Amino acid sequence: MALAIFAATYLVMAIGKLPGYRLDRAGAALLGASLMIWSGELSLEEAFQSIDLETIVLLLGMMIVVANLHLSRFFEVMNEWVIARARHPLALLVGVILVSGTLSAFLVNDAICLVMTLPVLDIAKRLGRDPMPYLLAVPIASNAGSVATITGNPQNMIIGSIAHIPYGTFAANLFPVAVVALLLATVLIALTHPSEFFKRATLSPAPRQRPLHYHRGLAMKSVAVTVAMVALFFAGEAVAKVAILGGALLLFTRRVKPERVYRDIDWPLLVMFIGLFIVVAGAEKSLLDRNAFAAVGRLDLANISILSVLTAALSNLVSNVPAVLVMKPFVTSLADPTRAWLVVAMAATLAGNFTLIGSVANLIVAQRARSRGFEIGF
Repeated sequence: MALAIFAATYLVMAIGKLPGYRLDRAGAALLGASLMIWSGELSLEEAFQSIDLETIVLLLGMMIVVANLHLSRFFEVMNEWVIARARHPLALLVGVILVSGTLSAFLVNDAICLVMTLPVLDIAKRLGRDPMPYLLAVPIASNAGSVATITGNPQNMIIGSIAHIPYGTFAANLFPVAVVALLLATVLIALTHPSEFFKRATLSPAPRQRPLHYHRGLAMKSVAVTVAMVALFFAGEAVAKVAILGGALLLFTRRVKPERVYRDIDWPLLVMFIGLFIVVAGAEKSLLDRNAFAAVGRLDLANISILSVLTAALSNLVSNVPAVLVMKPFVTSLADPTRAWLVVAMAATLAGNFTLIGSVANLIVAQRARSRGFEIGF
């Protein structure tokens, strides 16, 4: 029974929804978790214990911070700053990649994609450019930049919680990888769109239809809290504790209604996480025995290349968060699990740039662009 529940849940994770029904990834994870409990594969207590509350709290705190930055229109100010200084399409591409990648290195990449997609699409239209390469730059740069830190993306948060890797150690190992990935992203996007970037062209932006008004006080407060949080992360404070405190402090305001912040939080993503923790725990308990460990062990997961390829392949089958959860029992049993988890973090995140379903960030950009009538195909 556990195998059927696990397989059905991960099938919906792979294709995005159940054909003919309205069941999405979050719903599938919740249904799978419920069936694991009702089928007797897990007791209610075991299900509760399987939920990694540290990851959930960290993700919630970071989402509140990003929501406040969004409501202050901080991201639109950043985009206008890029426009004002870009004199060539290639400079605009570099600006979009730097903004998306840098913000995603410290904030959740899914949230950055959520707030960056439509402004970037509007910028491309205002400048009379082909929106496709700039839209592609948002998730590709967000995925690449998010490699750098534990708070960069959800799978890194899970890994940081499981492996207890210090924030500074994680960044020291993977920040150089993120820098190289962003450089490669710039080169590859430019090379695959030569008509956009290798012709003599100057940018002359059309004026905004309406002046940009932003909430200066909220923006300054949100940026200050974000900087303080990052400093505490590097100082060795528990990331979940810092994130939820930062988010809670930003809810302490006289002007912004909390309901506006709550609307910006990706509640389905939190539901999906909770459900997947339970589904994977049920599968571990019922399906993983010595024979399973022996079979996977023959792949020599201690080898960086093999571990990277396996993680990348799995991430493109079911998306990177479910892939990391599946890898957990096998990686924790290795001789050097910290090194292995860093490899998994790198491979699972960068693998998100291979296909449209490789990461939630990609799907967010595709869905947001489609809402404005712009289709990003597989």
